[in-house]
Amino acid sequence: MSLRIICLGNTTLDKVWPVPELPAGSGKFRASDYFELGGGMAANAAVAAARLGADAAYWGRAGDDAAGISMQNEMAGYGVDVTQFRLFAGARSSVSSIVVARDGERNIVNFRGANLPDDPAWLPLEQVAKAHAVLADIRWVEGAAAVFAAARQAGIPTVLDGEIATDAAYATVLPHTDHALFSEPGLRAFAGRDSLDNDTRRRAALKKARDLGCKVAAVTRGAKGLLWLDDHGLHRQPAFDVDVVDTTGAGDVFHGAYACALGEGRSVADAMRFASAVAALKCTRHGGRAGIPNRSEVQTFLTNRSQ
Repeated sequence: MSLRIICLGNTTLDKVWPVPELPAGSGKFRASDYFELGGGMAANAAVAAARLGADAAYWGRAGDDAAGISMQNEMAGYGVDVTQFRLFAGARSSVSSIVVARDGERNIVNFRGANLPDDPAWLPLEQVAKAHAVLADIRWVEGAAAVFAAARQAGIPTVLDGEIATDAAYATVLPHTDHALFSEPGLRAFAGRDSLDNDTRRRAALKKARDLGCKVAAVTRGAKGLLWLDDHGLHRQPAFDVDVVDTTGAGDVFHGAYACALGEGRSVADAMRFASAVAALKCTRHGGRAGIPNRSEVQTFLTNRSQ
């Protein structure tokens, strides 16, 4: 049976402008190119899982507008099951403007959409038991809580993409979460700290997440690697040294790859290394999705790095 990964949460249409360097202040600036492509945390994770050979499904919401239709069609083109990607009449899809500098750094301005229904009653939760892993981001709290509760009941591992959100959102979702993987800004906001500038503070923040019920709490730190806390203590995975072109979607791709690794039954340490490699390779290419490597590319990369 093929590896089945369900990803629930945010989808966004990204409008991308590559520039030599990020603009400072107001004014007019010239871009070297322009393109549109689907983005969003859970949506990118689903595409990453599909690129890695999984039977990936995206469960989410968008407006029945041009952006929503474009995102649905593009995701299907990557081989993602979009049966439960619903476009709601009268709703507006999420859209982002992304300015990407030559060194890979970026600025993002996002409109999160409007009039998207929160009630997850339409989700086919009985299908969760057929998955090998379930991923959700924190943007659709009601949906994440519902699908994670179903996964916990079925013994399916769950992965949370932890970004900036309210305390109430995390209090709702973390008790049903097995693996909570935060971005650094997301963990800092969750912990209520102005700074997480040392491992003592990072450990305390990760412990707060574990105290709410998750088994593994991690923070991704880009080129500085990542840390995770579990029953055996604090662990570290260094970042792979690569020539960075575009970091857009790297965190999302990491989460999708991590969910795949868990679904395959890998250890947490092996899953962290595998996901780090997938995210590193993505950063060597333009685009949040176009740059996602396939399984063969990742295996070659890891083999060369272990020699």
